[in-house]
Amino acid sequence: MNISLRWSDFDANMHLRHSAYYDFGATARLDFFNVQGLTYELMQELHIGPILFREEALFKREVRLGDKLFINILVSKLRRDYSRFSFRHEITRDDGTLCAIITVDGAWLDTTLRKLTLPPESVVKSMEDALKSEDFEWQ
Repeated sequence: MNISLRWSDFDANMHLRHSAYYDFGATARLDFFNVQGLTYELMQELHIGPILFREEALFKREVRLGDKLFINILVSKLRRDYSRFSFRHEITRDDGTLCAIITVDGAWLDTTLRKLTLPPESVVKSMEDALKSEDFEWQ
């Protein structure tokens, strides 16, 4: 997925501010769920939504205004009941340089009960079909 850089994404040193990486990851995850058929409307209908327990970025290379960036999402861990997940987001320049890795750990929330829940079959199917990392592991 392409990342569109905005003037407001940069700090006083004229490089990408750290919090912009997290914003890119969140946007990419929602796009990822949409591609898997898990739209915002479907999540509302099913009364389910993803929540995060941990979000961590490893900054590898500086990003400057004018760079062309891409983000790739891979599933890196799943519980066997699909109740918890981990994603790896890889942010690269158009020349292939790895600029950052964002890792998130999360679960599914029943938005009515406000409690963790097992996902419905449609969510399980979308996670089964998603691209996995080379070091993917079941938990």
